[in-house]
Amino acid sequence: MSNPVRWGIMGTGGIAETFATDLKLTDSGTVAAVGSRSQAGADKFADRLGVERRHASYEDLADDPEIDAVYVATPHPMHHGNALLALRAGKATLVEKPFTMNAAEARELVQVARDNNVFLMEAMWTRFLPHIHRVRELIGGVGDIVTVTADHGQWFAEDAEHRLFAPALGGGALLDLGVYVVSFASMVLGAPSKIVSMVDSAFTGVDGQTSMIFGYDSGAQAVLTCTLRAKSPVRAVIVGTEARIEIDSDFYAPTTVTLVPRVGEPTVFAFEDAGRGLRHQADEVARRLAAGDTESPLMPLDETISIMATMDTVLAQS
Repeated sequence: MSNPVRWGIMGTGGIAETFATDLKLTDSGTVAAVGSRSQAGADKFADRLGVERRHASYEDLADDPEIDAVYVATPHPMHHGNALLALRAGKATLVEKPFTMNAAEARELVQVARDNNVFLMEAMWTRFLPHIHRVRELIGGVGDIVTVTADHGQWFAEDAEHRLFAPALGGGALLDLGVYVVSFASMVLGAPSKIVSMVDSAFTGVDGQTSMIFGYDSGAQAVLTCTLRAKSPVRAVIVGTEARIEIDSDFYAPTTVTLVPRVGEPTVFAFEDAGRGLRHQADEVARRLAAGDTESPLMPLDETISIMATMDTVLAQS
């Protein structure tokens, strides 16, 4: 692009490094700065990634006049406050999922973005992957959708200090893993009209395993699971009256899609993708900014709020 987006990375954890590394695979943007809670943390990340500008606070990063957009990659409970810093500084803002801790926080971020006419998007990177683009194209040919299934289970050793088990860090299966399956169902079927869930707590009190059944006015159902206790198949399927779409493991990352008609032979769609797949959401931000948009039609802000509200309801039933 003639004017690549100058990104400021807020946070220095694993996902921040993955995003910064993937950004090198595209011409839509560059990492111009990094912000941490300490100068040492910012310097360590910047030295490793070759970033020139480094800030010892998130406030300084948000106020940096040499950046166009901020990628919020801090722990879940900090997303709301950190994104507010960026939005109030007039910076386009990409917030790592889960967008916030709850729907109320999400609504406030969206309101601030709209009041200030600033771009905002949830970093649900799956939405922008080539295989999900193909899934959207195929959905129209499956007939009436009957069922959507998706699972996301990973094994984690029980460690009270690990962020996924720590309540103070927004731990739990649903917000970290389950957000993928809930967002997938939302993409296909929209907001559910009925939600039934079963939540089993981990040893620290966060949800360790959560299962959900969503009902829709069309009669369709979504059956979704997530767990911190075991590596599940991590697949997704859209079942229609005329065909089904099977998405291989890991369904939320670059993978293969198979269209299985009710009558006839399956068609397999394979994709090759450099990197981890996070560059595609950066490309989407760049496209929207170039067009003067303040949100993405592929990950609308109202849908992000709806997803957070759905997860609020799931956890409230525990």
